[in-house]
Amino acid sequence: MKEVIKLEHYTIDELNRLFGHHDENIHILEQHFETEMIVRGDEIVFNDDEEKIKTIKEVIQALLNLVKQGKEISKRDVMYTLKLSESHDLNVIEELYKIKIARTMSGKLIYPKTLGQKEYYQALKRNDVVFAIGPAGTGKTYLAVVFAVQALKNNEVQKIILTRPAVEAGENLGFLPGDLKEKVDPYLRPLYDALYDMLGQAQTERLIEKGTIEIAPLAYMRGRTLEDAYVILDEAQNTTDAQMKMFLTRLGFNSKMIITGDITQIDLPKGVISGLKRALTILKNVSGICFVYLSALDVVRHPVVQKIIERYETSSEENKE
Repeated sequence: MKEVIKLEHYTIDELNRLFGHHDENIHILEQHFETEMIVRGDEIVFNDDEEKIKTIKEVIQALLNLVKQGKEISKRDVMYTLKLSESHDLNVIEELYKIKIARTMSGKLIYPKTLGQKEYYQALKRNDVVFAIGPAGTGKTYLAVVFAVQALKNNEVQKIILTRPAVEAGENLGFLPGDLKEKVDPYLRPLYDALYDMLGQAQTERLIEKGTIEIAPLAYMRGRTLEDAYVILDEAQNTTDAQMKMFLTRLGFNSKMIITGDITQIDLPKGVISGLKRALTILKNVSGICFVYLSALDVVRHPVVQKIIERYETSSEENKE
């Protein structure tokens, strides 16, 4: 069955954003639906069965709705829309881009890219302690830093504290060369990268010098009460049970905590229980604490990363069986 989708009510710029660079977005649709799609000016022509045509038109309309909002359509947007077409109402993708979280130093708008990220954002607005659990590439760390910087800019908190367990060196950094900063920086690099994106390197370093932003290994949190602060614990799957309890009990008044981790990538010695896994069990249904679970569907890195995660998850399930 031949189908022609006419797009005469859209400008050339809008069509270019829909089609993508060298029609790359159209090529993704072709691969997904296993059909040939020909772009002729403001028309898309293809042949397929009636049910598939219906789905293709719905996906293209959802993408056009984003284009009308001024959105640049990336390969990631196309792939996520295709995923939603399999299991969700496509109208929800338009709602995602209406939520404006912040802007980067370069002026780029940051918004939830997936339903999981939207849930993450909403959880932080309602709770003082939020656990974000999910695989690599789901935006756990980056969004946590974005939320913290935005709270600092809005004078909601006076300080940002970022920490990670330096488990790769067994929290014993003495044998590494350099001063403390040089020893721990390799483990904290993702946090620096997110700060530079939001504030720029110069302002980030000024705020670190003033103590407004503090970046330190988890062991340096012991014995403190963290008040009027946004506190982020990254790579929390590599905390021990005692470390997690120590960290959570540092929470002071007018503070928020975000704990991020991937329970499929635990690097602790064999036999040591992950503090994150135990917290998921014993802190269920505690008022003020929320758990957000992100999945391969929320991966916002290269599309291949999503496929890698899905294959490993499938393999793990097969091994369990």
